Amino acid sequence: MPVNCSFKALREIVSNRLPFSKSVLIKYKDNDGDLITVTSTSELKSAESAADSLLTKLRLHIVEVSPDEESVLEAPDSEMDNNNEKEAPKEKAGIAEDPESSKEIEMDDWLFDFAQLFRTHVGIDPDAHVDLHEFGMELCTEALEETVTSEEAQSLFDKAAQKFQEVAALAFFNWGNVHMCAARKRIPLDESSAGEDVVATQLQTAYDWVKEKYCSARQKYEEALVIKPDFYEGLLALGQQQFEMAKLHWSFALAKKMDLSGWDSMETLELFDSAEQKMKAATEMWEKMEEQRAKELKDPTSSKSEAVVVNGGGGHGELTPEEAAEQAAVMRSQIHLFWGNMLFERSQVECKLGTGDWRKNLDAAVERFRLAGASEADIAMVLKNHYSNEGPKEGEEKKAENPNGFITAAKVEVANEDVKE
Repeated sequence: MPVNCSFKALREIVSNRLPFSKSVLIKYKDNDGDLITVTSTSELKSAESAADSLLTKLRLHIVEVSPDEESVLEAPDSEMDNNNEKEAPKEKAGIAEDPESSKEIEMDDWLFDFAQLFRTHVGIDPDAHVDLHEFGMELCTEALEETVTSEEAQSLFDKAAQKFQEVAALAFFNWGNVHMCAARKRIPLDESSAGEDVVATQLQTAYDWVKEKYCSARQKYEEALVIKPDFYEGLLALGQQQFEMAKLHWSFALAKKMDLSGWDSMETLELFDSAEQKMKAATEMWEKMEEQRAKELKDPTSSKSEAVVVNGGGGHGELTPEEAAEQAAVMRSQIHLFWGNMLFERSQVECKLGTGDWRKNLDAAVERFRLAGASEADIAMVLKNHYSNEGPKEGEEKKAENPNGFITAAKVEVANEDVKE
């Protein structure tokens, strides 16, 4: 429909588009959904204004009626209607002047009459495809409205919200992992040609850079936990971050060759405490989740009796009970390894400083390694690297300043770390 269209012009458009319809009424839906018949230009303008106020398109409904029901006459209520009435005969006259156009119209009339007859007898509307997509979308919207307001839909909304919450938390979790990985960058120190002051400056710069990365990682992990407080992977990662910060403080003190008897170890030991607290809380959270999954698997009426939905950073999708049990065993082993390494490192610091019950932490670390499935040979090799065994034997040179041994992954390997790394 053109802009500023009059009612008379609109009827001509309808007549041209649906020439086989003899008598029709033009209607629109008001705000209450009732069909209102348009009988004049002013009413047409009112319908347009109503649609504009709702920021929607004006949809007109063409209804076939008997000739006596059709409203054909309209009193011209604007100069535009008069102009349209005057211009209409000229347009018709122009068409009549062209013989070919006249012939085409006669052929079209015949075709349209046949189409009308065909539709009447067969029951097929030849114009049914017009606005079919829009009509279909209308029906879908109405059906969706009925669905989303039902009681059954609410549980689906809750599940969808939980998934989006998990995705958001996982994004921050991975963002924090990026910072943790970046902090592992090797920063070489040139001790051969540079003076002690230059090396000390380089060491301080490297320490500050790594510390900044660790702090950025902690911020992202904390944001993940704000979004999803029961996100145990985020809590484990936060414990790992605190552990790495404690090692960074300790390594920095050793690299600076500080007098450890006067070194303030309070912040380092507090970081170890924080790491263990978060490790404990994350483990309890994970154990509760595993108990809930086990109950769901045992419950024959549960929708998850044959498959377990895996949440968190470990993966997504459905697992069989056997796969879920295997994944839980791997996760439990990793927790024991991480906890064992953390206790082992703390016992080394306490042994070197001569404070705390370092042997108790070492024994607890060995127990964690055994629970993780480490072999006795691997554990023995790690224990050889403990500070309690430090000291040159006769005819041998003194060991490296920081022989830290760690058991890693399922293979249980020993990794000797260099302080300057």
